[in-house]
Amino acid sequence: MVTAGDVREAAAALQGVVVRTPLRYVAALDAYLKLENLQAIGAFKLRGAYNAIRKLPEAARRRGVITYSSGNHGQAVAYAAQRVGVRAVIVMPETAPAIKVAGVRKWGGEVVLAGRTSEDRHRAAQAIAAREGLAVVPPFDHPDVVAGQATVGLEIAEELPDVQTVVVPVGGGGLISGVVVGLAAAGSRAAVWGVEPEGAPKLQRSLAAGRPTRLERTESIADGLITLTVGDVPFAHLVEHRAQVGGVALVDDESLREAVHFLWRECRLAVEPSGAATTAALRSRALQPRAPTVLVVSGGNVDPSLLEA
Repeated sequence: MVTAGDVREAAAALQGVVVRTPLRYVAALDAYLKLENLQAIGAFKLRGAYNAIRKLPEAARRRGVITYSSGNHGQAVAYAAQRVGVRAVIVMPETAPAIKVAGVRKWGGEVVLAGRTSEDRHRAAQAIAAREGLAVVPPFDHPDVVAGQATVGLEIAEELPDVQTVVVPVGGGGLISGVVVGLAAAGSRAAVWGVEPEGAPKLQRSLAAGRPTRLERTESIADGLITLTVGDVPFAHLVEHRAQVGGVALVDDESLREAVHFLWRECRLAVEPSGAATTAALRSRALQPRAPTVLVVSGGNVDPSLLEA
């Protein structure tokens, strides 16, 4: 399990690598936005990816790394690998947004396209890793990744000590579990709510079942939130801190589009649907949190056509 010491050690190591992103109060929401879209790769994923890569044994790191990702984690691994001077192979779905494929290549990552589901790219990455001796950097299901993402929660608590509610988008669960752990490390008892697309309620069903539950299929415009299940490691941390987990709100694609447009029109923030999920939950009244509230804006790698559509 990730400890408070692990979180603070990760925070120290990430200084100069990640941006300590600001909280921006938006009166129309009566909430603060935690702007992880301002990271170098446009998403929070850099925190966990860099933390995991730096903690690899040196011999394994030198051989290079590989991951499987719908986009943002892939960009994060490519950026982190370039920073430490090692090879990075990123297995992405055939349906990956062009902006995210370009982002991986921008940071020197080698793109391999494989299938359409998270399982397709996971299998392909494992095969390549075995064949070429590369170290796998999972997108969410690893303690070092969770510890890196936990620095988001640590920063929120340090900047807004009286925060009552933190709302987090949920893909594989690395971010929400990290935020819970990071808040706890700072001594905060804020309630943490997850937000998932209606077409991908894997955490909601997993919490109800008391174990990670795999969905047969998922669908949403929020491509970063459509994993088939949450990871075992993130879920274990959520169970450990269950009293701090408020629950899960579901949002439909129409609400996600409206939130993307709102953030662009009213705040001049280019945010992808996954990153706008927390705003969608608030604006659609899927969630009515206690203030002060922080909405984590997890990423900004959005197709420009969505901003004005």
